[in-house]
Amino acid sequence: MSHSLRQTTALLTLLSSSYALAQTPAADPGATDPAQSFDTVIITGTRQAGLKAADSPAPIQILDAATLKRSGQPDLIQALTQNVPAFTSDAKGGDAAALTTAARLRGLNPNHTLILINGKRRHGTSNVNVTGGAFSGGASADLGLIPLSAIDHIEVLQDGAAAQYGSDAIAGVINIILKRNDQGGTVSIGGGQYYDGDGTSGNLSANIGLKPHEDAFLNLSVETKYHGHSDRSDYDARFVPPYLSAANANVKNAPGYPYVNRTFGDAAVRQTILSANGGIELAGGTELYGFATYGAKHAEAIQNYRGTSTAPGVYPLGFSPIEVHDEEDFAFTVGVKGEALAGWRYDLATTYGRDYASVGNIDSLNVQLWKDTGSTQSRFYEGYLKANQTTTNLDLNRDFNVGWASPLNVAFGVEHRVDEYAIGAGEPASIYRGGAAAFPGYTASDAGNHTRRSNALYVDVAGSPIDKLKLDAALRTERYSDFGSATVGKLTGRYDVAPSFAVRGTVSNGFRAPTLAEQSYSATSVSPTTASVILPTSAAAARLLGIDELKAEKSRNFSIGIVAKPAPKVTATLDVYQINIKDRILQSGSLYGTLNGAVRAEAVNAAIVANGNSIPAGMSSTGVVVFSNAGDTRNTGADAVITYADDYGGFGRVDWSLGANINQVKVTKIKGAPSQLNGQQFLDQTAISYIEDSSPAFRLNLGALWRKNDWTVNLRENVFGSSSFYSSVNNVTYYENKTSTKFITDLDVTRQITKAWAVTVGANNLFNVYPDKLNSDYRQALNALGRQNVAQYASFSPIGINGGYYYFKANYRF
Repeated sequence: MSHSLRQTTALLTLLSSSYALAQTPAADPGATDPAQSFDTVIITGTRQAGLKAADSPAPIQILDAATLKRSGQPDLIQALTQNVPAFTSDAKGGDAAALTTAARLRGLNPNHTLILINGKRRHGTSNVNVTGGAFSGGASADLGLIPLSAIDHIEVLQDGAAAQYGSDAIAGVINIILKRNDQGGTVSIGGGQYYDGDGTSGNLSANIGLKPHEDAFLNLSVETKYHGHSDRSDYDARFVPPYLSAANANVKNAPGYPYVNRTFGDAAVRQTILSANGGIELAGGTELYGFATYGAKHAEAIQNYRGTSTAPGVYPLGFSPIEVHDEEDFAFTVGVKGEALAGWRYDLATTYGRDYASVGNIDSLNVQLWKDTGSTQSRFYEGYLKANQTTTNLDLNRDFNVGWASPLNVAFGVEHRVDEYAIGAGEPASIYRGGAAAFPGYTASDAGNHTRRSNALYVDVAGSPIDKLKLDAALRTERYSDFGSATVGKLTGRYDVAPSFAVRGTVSNGFRAPTLAEQSYSATSVSPTTASVILPTSAAAARLLGIDELKAEKSRNFSIGIVAKPAPKVTATLDVYQINIKDRILQSGSLYGTLNGAVRAEAVNAAIVANGNSIPAGMSSTGVVVFSNAGDTRNTGADAVITYADDYGGFGRVDWSLGANINQVKVTKIKGAPSQLNGQQFLDQTAISYIEDSSPAFRLNLGALWRKNDWTVNLRENVFGSSSFYSSVNNVTYYENKTSTKFITDLDVTRQITKAWAVTVGANNLFNVYPDKLNSDYRQALNALGRQNVAQYASFSPIGINGGYYYFKANYRF
């Protein structure tokens, strides 16, 4: 489809919608009006009972289960990306980051969004993103390990909420509410693949509600899925004339030549995930409740191809190592809530979560071990990553009649949290003299166990002094065992000017504690010609470079917005925001010890040795990467949501939808780098561009959900504004890589065959749109240096890198 025709399609959809915005179109045929999502009683961003989304003083979006299920692949990250304009995900991570999909809200880091399940804090992943791109440092909860079939709805609070929930809630909060059905259920099966014929996927899910006791419920879900490799790699210029060396001449006999390097694409993933949510009513109105999730995932990511000269006696046609994660993730919450003396409501709960990944390397070898001993294995155990979190909360609240238009709700509580992060060393063969090709094992100096404890106290008061005014004020103080304390506050207000129009606003300050992974992660990353060490700022070797240990970020959030109901079937919201972050934790660019064969900063090489890392022989460039409080940033933007639905009689019913986000990021201050780096900066032009320009300048989601009798047709047009980043081969000359505005069309058609059975066929990215290719001058410069060069698009492309995907689904309800 031509670019102009896609623009026309988007424009017609927009005009037809009468400029209507929505995030929660109705579910299946016969479902209720999508505007009723605004009547959903929310628990996120408030301690008041019974507050509806339409009356919230803070911006909040509700995504129901049917909206989430309409994503092409049964994955929560994809469902959120399609339906929340301010939410974007990583298209292709490098190394281990390819095995865990990262996502972020409002152009900030994944760590700036707090994930809750049923209002309780979710633990983070052990697999920290250290690829140096737009999602670097991300170690938040892995949303891909939560079954879609278990979710009743999601509440997305797009507002700073650190004063209410603590660290991580700077960009907002995603609260996943699990189903409580005690009868009935669903079974779904589906599959699909990319237009190009790879990335084949299959999935099976089931949900059932049970009533084990008259006053109890138990809701269970299970999902299993497979997603195969995709490959969008260009040919590897190292192995074509004029760059092909005589030593690698035999590569011409390798399968697929010259497309021998297949690293740029999706990892292959097999996973099974389960969830349980239950509760029982006890005497006196007390409820004992609990919920749990479990996930087992096996993921494989292809690494850069090594030529035929690397180990001709073992791999005469060269080889592509594969990095493997065998991950196990589980979490459970047990709690009790009810009403105590004098009308105080209480909620006491403990949550434990654990993510463990065993890291492997297959179809590889240790070159130095082979040269020294004449033999080497092809499979390596590289070590493990582990992240644990235990959180205990006691929340109390009560309404007081103080003569206001509504009771004054007073809430306070305490929280105790223990975070643990560990790295386990790999087997000796994975480490020996530079380690296994592609990913050396974790060394003894990388390995370690790290623990943090924190205690928090909060108070929150909310009420309406007069009939049309809602106020909510929160204060929280929190102390950490490793770097001190923070006290933050929030004031939120809403004034209903008329029954159909209200204004609202928020001012708050917040904080984010560095994750233990950001503080402590250490590893060596190796490509065919370069090697880089992730140097933790907690290590003594970082002091050799004059680098300080991490401290908490501090933020200030401001927002002002309107809520309008200009017609009976239309509800609209618009919120403008600004987020200032001081001492933001950012991943540096490459700080070179040696660059293209020349010494750049001897202190960097000395720090690598002091940290106990071993660099393979023959590397033309070596260096370190660090996380540091490198600068201050400012995010400015706006979110808009409107809903409209109408019945066209014999032509059926259409729910029109539109959502929008505009976001601009600016680095307002850069911390000076120590002299030991010999003029190199923590944030080079590449690192700054990842922060400022890698998110779409704007995002527009348009939709039309048509229903008539047994047919449902769902059409979405997603418009992604331009994005860009700079790249360099020498930190002197920089090349700009631009991606222009893209129009992505999603379409699915559902037929309700019987009351129980429904089938769906659909396509994401119907017209097979790809991102713009990387700067050709930059790629030529890589070729001239003999660097591997197969990535054709930006790895963080908001529209992905794989083009169109088509699928089918069958659903049975009972």
